[in-house]
Amino acid sequence: MHDVVIVGSGPTGLMLAGELRLAGVDAVVLERRESQELAGSRGGGIHSRTLELLDQRGIVDRFLAEGKTMDTATFGNTPLGLGGLPTRHPYTLALFQNHIERLLLQWVEELGVEVRRGAEVTGVEADDDGAEVQLAAGGLVRARFVVGADGGRSMVRRSAGIRMAGPDATRSSLIAEVKVAGEPEQQGKVDARGIHGLYPMGDGMVRVVVTEAVLGPATEPTMADLRQALTDVFGTDFGVHSPTWLSRFTDATRQAESYRKGRVLLAGDAAHVHSPTGGLGIGLGVQDAVNLGWKLGQVVQGISGEELLDTYHAERHPAGERALKYTMAQSLFQKADPRQEALRDLLGEVLLVDGAGVPIAALVTGLDVAYHPGPGHPLLGRRMPDLDIGTAQGPARVFELLHQARPLLLEFGGQELGAGLSTGSVWHVPATYDGGWQLPVLGAVPAPSAVLVRPDGYVAWVGDGSADGLAGALAQWFGHG
Repeated sequence: MHDVVIVGSGPTGLMLAGELRLAGVDAVVLERRESQELAGSRGGGIHSRTLELLDQRGIVDRFLAEGKTMDTATFGNTPLGLGGLPTRHPYTLALFQNHIERLLLQWVEELGVEVRRGAEVTGVEADDDGAEVQLAAGGLVRARFVVGADGGRSMVRRSAGIRMAGPDATRSSLIAEVKVAGEPEQQGKVDARGIHGLYPMGDGMVRVVVTEAVLGPATEPTMADLRQALTDVFGTDFGVHSPTWLSRFTDATRQAESYRKGRVLLAGDAAHVHSPTGGLGIGLGVQDAVNLGWKLGQVVQGISGEELLDTYHAERHPAGERALKYTMAQSLFQKADPRQEALRDLLGEVLLVDGAGVPIAALVTGLDVAYHPGPGHPLLGRRMPDLDIGTAQGPARVFELLHQARPLLLEFGGQELGAGLSTGSVWHVPATYDGGWQLPVLGAVPAPSAVLVRPDGYVAWVGDGSADGLAGALAQWFGHG
């Protein structure tokens, strides 16, 4: 019996597999595809916080080397500058999903994770001691926990009986990568239906996005559907042929009512589906995985009780809900409608006021996520900044100390606050830092004497010259008194 079975080897499943391996957990990934190679490039884009998470694991340079950075995001038709955000990665990385998956697969293979291909899951049955995953080819795979990272039509979610809630689709769009007759040229149009365009990708291929006249069925589209939709909008189908990828997406926005049901957990698109506008999908899934990985690892190893898993839903469901609100708001502006255009233009005037766009930029990039901050120091519950610090071993970056996904007690006051505490696997690092502390939106914050940082890079405790509350935080999050 495995510790954990992960169903799905998309970005979410692969990131979770790496996190569990770093936690010393026996996890296996089941993937119905025979190859990791995707048909088409799919979606793309990695925002600042996701880049920080990759940086925390020491692999961000692999992604930066293959993508293109962009220092603006857009809300409505208003550009939002990202360059002033307090992060080492104040930009979005344009990189298609097929490359993201390839690089994550490379990482998990280096870690020794088993990825089983051609393993289509047809159902999951859970009991008090574990769960059985049923395979289309016959046979069962048993594990203590199962995580569904198997997309918006998740079989794991349906087997567990977890309901999705949220607004139904109002429109559907076709997206394809095809060849066209003649020389590919960029085309673009916005009408009452939505956004339409043809975008040359090189090597004679064109990415096509076209909104359908009526809401399409929940079935795979055909080339006839694509030709008809193009003709309706542009008066020609451009002679499209030789598709490598053809799919349909909608503006439906749904979120799982619970990210956990006993031994079954959900992450990524299995837990939330939304319009692809804004490119938040991959990042949301990766953030789910990094939040869940260390917690599930501690529960499997007996370091923490199963109640720690309840914090996964408590933290990630609100974060996902907030991101989904952004995608719904943004999608409103993606069609020609005088009333919506009026609202968009007025919002644009507001966002151009100095500093007014920062909260939206922080939301898009994921830098504003806070897990139950509550009263006390503003760092509590928020991401730890990647400071340049001094240690006994020399200069270091905070994110370098998180490469192995260990809890980290950073002490700046020189008072040995961690002395005498049973910190176990918590890494106690005396450090020095002379610069200012900056948080997105909040700006400058008081310099603490110490911080307890979780493996996902969020602050679990802040010291103010004493160890008050540290023992309780160690017990709550890491099973140490």
